Amino acid sequence: MALQISARPDADSALVQWNAYFTTGVPPEALHDFLVALDASAVPDMGLEEPEAVVTALSAQGWIRDVDRPHTAATDPGSASHISLETLPDLSVDAALQEDLMGWQAWAEPTFGAPYLWCTNFSPSVPHELVAAFAASLASPAPVARHRLPQGAEKRLTIVHRG
Repeated sequence: MALQISARPDADSALVQWNAYFTTGVPPEALHDFLVALDASAVPDMGLEEPEAVVTALSAQGWIRDVDRPHTAATDPGSASHISLETLPDLSVDAALQEDLMGWQAWAEPTFGAPYLWCTNFSPSVPHELVAAFAASLASPAPVARHRLPQGAEKRLTIVHRG
């Protein structure tokens, strides 16, 4: 893990309401947009949107809904990046102590079976609108500047040289 973001009901509380975990390699613009949405959220520990808000944000950008789970999973058109509502690893915890709660996972796997470029986990209580902000940014077709291309993803990218 490279970064963990936690929300607490108040600044003095030791109890964590929710966590978001980001490995190295997460697209910085998606992380930025998640943080902007978090900063703009009046109550960052209370979600108002339904889980489908995440997949709706992705499909609006051309991502393909999973045939078996159209309300909780989507893949980019090139099948390199994915997001789904899943049972999370044991260490992805928050204030919802019940078992079998689902949280969002997002990851990039440019070629099937290759190591992931990056992965993100959002614990079960992360508001869906915050995950949707991350997802919309992740799926955005807007060009982004990169000094280095992710290894294994070069053939899947549209490269525009500025000169």
